[in-house]
Amino acid sequence: ARGAGAASAAMVLSSFSSKSLEDVAAVANSQLWFQLYAQTDHGFTRDLVQRAEASGYRAICLTVDTPVTGARNRETRAAVKLPPWPNMKGFKGVSSGIPAGSLDVFSSVLDASLTWKDVEWLCSFAKVPVLVKGVLNPEDADHAVKSGVAGIMVSNHGGRNLDTVPATIDALPQVTDMVAERVPVLVDGGIRRGTDVLKAIAFGANAVLIGRPYLYGLGAAGAAGVTNVLHILQREFSMAMVLTGRMNIASINRSAIWS
Repeated sequence: ARGAGAASAAMVLSSFSSKSLEDVAAVANSQLWFQLYAQTDHGFTRDLVQRAEASGYRAICLTVDTPVTGARNRETRAAVKLPPWPNMKGFKGVSSGIPAGSLDVFSSVLDASLTWKDVEWLCSFAKVPVLVKGVLNPEDADHAVKSGVAGIMVSNHGGRNLDTVPATIDALPQVTDMVAERVPVLVDGGIRRGTDVLKAIAFGANAVLIGRPYLYGLGAAGAAGVTNVLHILQREFSMAMVLTGRMNIASINRSAIWS
C-alpha cells in the first residue's frame, strides 16, 4: 500500500490478505479497492463489505471466477502454506479436519453456488461501486452490466485456476465490444511492459491492473520496489505512446495494433 501510494497508484486488497483491511487502510495514502470473495454466509459477506466501506475502500471487486480452486499443481509441489487471514476472522464455514495452511481451505470459504441474483444482492446494499472480477466471456459481461455492476474486470486469475483459458488480451476485445462503453472495463493479468498497457487500452480497456510485477518488486525491495515497478510501467507506457504517435490516452485505439 505504501509503495502504490508513492507512485500515485490505486491498490486492490484481497479478502485473503495476510494483513487486515483496517491495518492496510491505516497506512495507505492512495485509493484502495477491496477484492471480495463471497461466502455462503451472506451475513458475513455483508459485514465484510461494510467493514471495507467504513475503512474508506472506494470500490468492491467481486471475484466470480473461483467458485472452487483449480488444479494448482505448482503450488502443491512447492508445498505452499497459507498465512492466517485476519479479514476472515469470525467466519464459521471453514471445514474441520483441514490442516493449517492447506490450500484445500479455499473450498471451505468460497460460495460455489454464486449466481447473478447474488451479484444483484450485493449491488443492492453496497454504498460504493461494485465491479465483477474474472470475466472472459462477453455474454457474462453483458449479463453483469444488466445486473447493475459498475465495472468489468477481465481476468483469468493469473492463469492458475482453469487450464487452457485464453490470455486476457485475447478475451479483452470481445468483452469491450459487448460492453460498448456502458461501464468501464479493466484488464487484470499479463501486464509486464508499458507496451502491454498501450495494447490493453487500444483494445478498449479503461485501466489495467498488475499482480506478479508488483510482487516481484515487493520481494526485491519492499515498498520501494513496488514504487519502482510502477514507475517503470508508467515510463514505458509514455515511451510507447510517443513512439506510436499518440498525443493522449483518448487517441489510443485499435489502429495501434499490428495484426
